[in-house]
Amino acid sequence: MRIPCRTSARSGAMFIREVLEGHPIRCYQDFRLHKEVFISLCEDLKCHYGFVESRELSIEESLGIFLMTLAHGVGNRLVQETFNHSGETIHRHFHIILRAVCRLSKDLIRPNNSYNEGCPSYIRHNSRYWPYFKNCIGAIDGTHVKASVREGEQTKWIGRKGYPTQNVLAVCDFNMCFTYVLAGWEGSAHDTRIFTDTIRRQDGNFPHPSGDKYYLVDAGYPNSRGYLAPYKGTHIRYHFQDFRRGKTRGARTPKGTEERFNYIHSSLRNVIERTFGVWKARWSILKDMHVNYTIATQIDIIVASMAIHNYIRMKHSQDDAFLVAQNEAYDPHEEVDPQDVPFTQGEGSSSQRSEDVVHMNAIRNIIANAINANFR
Repeated sequence: MRIPCRTSARSGAMFIREVLEGHPIRCYQDFRLHKEVFISLCEDLKCHYGFVESRELSIEESLGIFLMTLAHGVGNRLVQETFNHSGETIHRHFHIILRAVCRLSKDLIRPNNSYNEGCPSYIRHNSRYWPYFKNCIGAIDGTHVKASVREGEQTKWIGRKGYPTQNVLAVCDFNMCFTYVLAGWEGSAHDTRIFTDTIRRQDGNFPHPSGDKYYLVDAGYPNSRGYLAPYKGTHIRYHFQDFRRGKTRGARTPKGTEERFNYIHSSLRNVIERTFGVWKARWSILKDMHVNYTIATQIDIIVASMAIHNYIRMKHSQDDAFLVAQNEAYDPHEEVDPQDVPFTQGEGSSSQRSEDVVHMNAIRNIIANAINANFR
């Protein structure tokens, strides 16, 4: 005789009602969204992104299953216990919401239509960056997310971290919103290879800079038209950590035109590291994907979690995690990538158009000299 397993008197619908009608902190703790954002997301998924409520579960319960999985990185069994449903029901509704949020991502993970016009207010209203970086429209970087891969297929996914990862390329604006993401590259792939392949694609959705506009990139990328990298050299510091290591104020102070440029460049480019930090801190699943997810599902989880990151930023300016990360001193505990070393192919190599390199080197020198003349 088969014995029922999920027999709790509290149903998933009751749990959701408790959370949404209870203390406001519960929704944030359980789902990483404030209640009003949770309710707004339910409405948008239902009205605009193809979610159809079933007789067994409401949109609120389905979204709760999905968000609890992402927020806490828990497996199917623990979610069964919380929502009092079978493993099949939990699995099915997780994927229903995942598909809907991936459709949402196409509208949210993109720059605004005028991203190549004007100057971001973040720069315009900060004398540290204005007018030097008036043509900057965002920052680009890669980050690793742990991947779950079958034993026989792990080799190409294992990179510098020593375990399988996805190397994820992302672009963000100065509001800490992602404007582009490319997930799915193996952890062994170098940032530069992913970057070069991405910007050369003619059929992709990459938001290319136009005219004199550019993105900030770090030392692992080439300095070429549209992508402003720091100065590179054995004795030229770049990362904030490098300047903080000095024991005296004099040792911590950037010296010379190139280091002073690098110091301000690093401070502004730090927005991508802070954005990654907020994103990873919110979603524990990014620390350890479950073994039962296919790589395709793991890629979708990365994209979907970034879409909700943007949704929160747009809907709730006082979100706790974003408020902390707005401070440029915020440390997201991201490691400095040891691959962030001078671009070794040569900035005038055949893989780069030499006139683009010369153009961007000249732009960098103009900015560096202006910063140096006014450095305090």
